[in-house]
Amino acid sequence: MSHRGQRDSISTGVLILIGANVLFLLATTIHPDPTFSLGLKPASVSERPWTAVTSLFIHDGIWHILTNMLTLYFFGGYLSSLIGEVSLFIIYFGGGIAGSLLFILLAPSSSIGIGASGAVFALGGALTVMRPQLRVIAFPIPVPLPLWVAVIGGFVIMSLLPNIAWQAHLGGLAFGLVAGYVLSQRRRRSS
Repeated sequence: MSHRGQRDSISTGVLILIGANVLFLLATTIHPDPTFSLGLKPASVSERPWTAVTSLFIHDGIWHILTNMLTLYFFGGYLSSLIGEVSLFIIYFGGGIAGSLLFILLAPSSSIGIGASGAVFALGGALTVMRPQLRVIAFPIPVPLPLWVAVIGGFVIMSLLPNIAWQAHLGGLAFGLVAGYVLSQRRRRSS
């Protein structure tokens, strides 16, 4: 996915998030036990509540992390230029935790949730509200689409795939939409 008008430099916050995700991938590649001890399992979340956050940094292989980090790069870079890095972190972690909570409530108790998708959907949701006319190119579609079509379409398509934590995606997206609305209202009042 790409968009027109993005700043040439990427924010430090986005680089920190990408770096943390890559480090966790390397750690779980060397020793796979962290995938199970840091992943989110609804059945054992009361004994290990930290997994609502640590699961955001655990990925199942290169394609899983690559899609999340590319989306984080584009959404996060643009959003950071609009709202700053502190707000970016709040939306990323708030959306990720909201996704974890919805996963805990709606997923089968024996399942395990991993990945940054809920947090990334939060960034996409916030950006969709804040820049509704933004047009993006979403691979493999070679024409610019409204961002909301790419974000909602991505959510729907991914929700239909097997072994996808659609609950986390929905929680993150909902959090991001609300956060984007709140930030937009604040910006209108301050202008």
